[in-house]
Amino acid sequence: MGDEGPITKLNVSTSKDEEEILKAQGYQVISADLNESTGKNQVHLWYKKECGNRPVTRIQFSFNDGMKSGLADAGYQLVNRDLNRGAGGDYIFLWYFCGSTEYDIPIMSLKVTNDAKEEPALLKDGWERLGCDLNHRAGGKFIYLWAKRVTPSYICEITASVDFSCDRYLFEQGYTRVDEDTNRGAGGKYVFLWYRRSTDKSKALTALNISTSPQEQAKLQAEGFKMVCMDLSEGAGGKYVYAWYRKEGCELEIQAMVLLINADAWKEYQKAGINFVEKNLNEDNKGWKMYIAYK
Repeated sequence: MGDEGPITKLNVSTSKDEEEILKAQGYQVISADLNESTGKNQVHLWYKKECGNRPVTRIQFSFNDGMKSGLADAGYQLVNRDLNRGAGGDYIFLWYFCGSTEYDIPIMSLKVTNDAKEEPALLKDGWERLGCDLNHRAGGKFIYLWAKRVTPSYICEITASVDFSCDRYLFEQGYTRVDEDTNRGAGGKYVFLWYRRSTDKSKALTALNISTSPQEQAKLQAEGFKMVCMDLSEGAGGKYVYAWYRKEGCELEIQAMVLLINADAWKEYQKAGINFVEKNLNEDNKGWKMYIAYK
């Protein structure tokens, strides 16, 4: 089994015994510990590249029960191992999908980061960061999984959802959920951003923005932005927060979008010259400060 070609299977180990079993089954390990700095079980991600099997095209995480049913109903494979095993925090599970819509682009490589300094370079090099902090509510470092696809792709649509009722529909339409609640710590409903990717450059979005006031809404509208009709702080009190996108204009096509909850990352992304939208998604409420950046 060469290391060329796309990934076809994923698995997780949370003990030495499980590591031995996966090794014997021909899986390869990604060396980073997904539980790093919580001082508990070592958790590793494993992958296989098999000839003739359908490639993995999307990866998601669930950190509460509400997030699971849409994934299961849309045909995602659950890897039934808690990524926070022994660390307290939320139960985090990995799910993957081998899809064939035009928005499903095979994943070739995976990487794990645990330091905000590493992130901008990966983003610039065509990697896509998956939205879930793998130490969710466990303390320790911010740990993220990154994917690289077999061919360059672009973000061609974004949307948002409240709670979980339209999850299955969005997954079936080829969307990837950014697995970080934009209301984290703010009370209110679970709100998630979603995006779709395409290899067709002409479909790509070229700019993203956020509004937290009617004045900002009017300004963005005048600049040719379109609004995602969902308050990203639904039910949390505070200001109405909306995401906006633009398709034309002279900006370059967007290859990746990240939701940043780690204060160290805000500095690193700005230092690296990545587009950083200076609007806190939890403006005026007690939620986590978070910002969007895109390349």
